[in-house]
Amino acid sequence: MAHTAHASRSGSQARLTSHLSVLQLSDSAFPTGRYTLSYGLESFAQSDEPAGPIRPSMLVALLTDCVRFGVAPSDGVALACAHRATSPDGVLDLDLVMRADHRLTAVKLPREAREASTRTGRALLSTAAVAFRGTVGRDYAELVEAGRTPGNHAVVLGMLSASLGVPCPEAVAGELYAFAAGWVAAAVRLALTDHRTAQGVLFHVRAVTADAALTAVDRDVAHIGGCTPLLDVMAMRHETAELRMFAS
Repeated sequence: MAHTAHASRSGSQARLTSHLSVLQLSDSAFPTGRYTLSYGLESFAQSDEPAGPIRPSMLVALLTDCVRFGVAPSDGVALACAHRATSPDGVLDLDLVMRADHRLTAVKLPREAREASTRTGRALLSTAAVAFRGTVGRDYAELVEAGRTPGNHAVVLGMLSASLGVPCPEAVAGELYAFAAGWVAAAVRLALTDHRTAQGVLFHVRAVTADAALTAVDRDVAHIGGCTPLLDVMAMRHETAELRMFAS
């Protein structure tokens, strides 16, 4: 009985440790600079189209589309591929990781989106080297430094999550949540909504986020993509805007 109880406690501790890793990595305080991103939302706030700027009532629908058709099939699938390429002892399938990395860069059409993804990815790499004692493979970090692979945030996060023992579904869900939380925080800063309503938006997209994460988990490099033409256009407009609060 004592042995069984000890094994049960060890299993519970491992699961909780994994969960704490997800909380840490998805926290907006994690130093990757993602708080500087609006993911094109700033362009919606400044829109001078006949319909006018985005209204608070549109936030749930817009965020739902961002998650389901944009972030999940691109960053979510790339994260899952990188996670799959990383063994529990940190050994990497570098070919798979690099293919996912390059594919993810290719499907990010707005320049600011590509730059933000690699900038925050490199920040995550450097933070992990200190905070997690080099959990992400050195071979990959050297390839990023040499410019042979982009170093996208989702790819780095996939490898890091696997090394920390975070199951793939939880890792993908954590990334999608981090995106959604950053997105609604940007909406608050842009005065599109208030803090309480922003939490309501996050609450309403929970089911979509969970479903999108589970869909992304089993997909491969060839499935890394997405289809968000309006969101891409608004993100591209941001690149030439005269006044910008956010980096994307």
